[in-house]
Amino acid sequence: MKTLLLILLVTITCHSAMGQDRIRQAPCFDSVMRQQADSIKVNLAKDGFILVKEASMTMESEYEMPVIVPLTQGSWYQFVFIGTMDCKLYEMRMYDYNERQVIYQKHYGQDMASNIFNFSYIPKQSEYHVIKPVQVAQKKHSKNLCGYIMMFKKVK
Repeated sequence: MKTLLLILLVTITCHSAMGQDRIRQAPCFDSVMRQQADSIKVNLAKDGFILVKEASMTMESEYEMPVIVPLTQGSWYQFVFIGTMDCKLYEMRMYDYNERQVIYQKHYGQDMASNIFNFSYIPKQSEYHVIKPVQVAQKKHSKNLCGYIMMFKKVK
């Protein structure tokens, strides 16, 4: 009887844990996005920036995908986010450790470069920051969006 009760309890626990919705950063691949990223890497390297971190991520339309980055006081950073080409709206926000918004950009998907965000930032303190990109697809509730984020640091 105790064994049956234990098996039932484990089954219920496993079933409820698997049913929870979670936001995960799963990688994705988009050849056009990869070409754009490679071009940006070359141009920023010419300006003295080195690539510190990069990641591709699967995104869902209208949902932020938070990316946490550690930044060092006084260092010059360049951030690039590339979104799926056929979205109608892109937004990028960055918050400091105290949850104050330090960067906000918005693009509408009307031209070739509208899916790319490129901004510089020099933090006033060494602390973690959160970058929150959002894409809004042409079709409602699209779950097959791809995002590519890169973090560069100026070398002296």
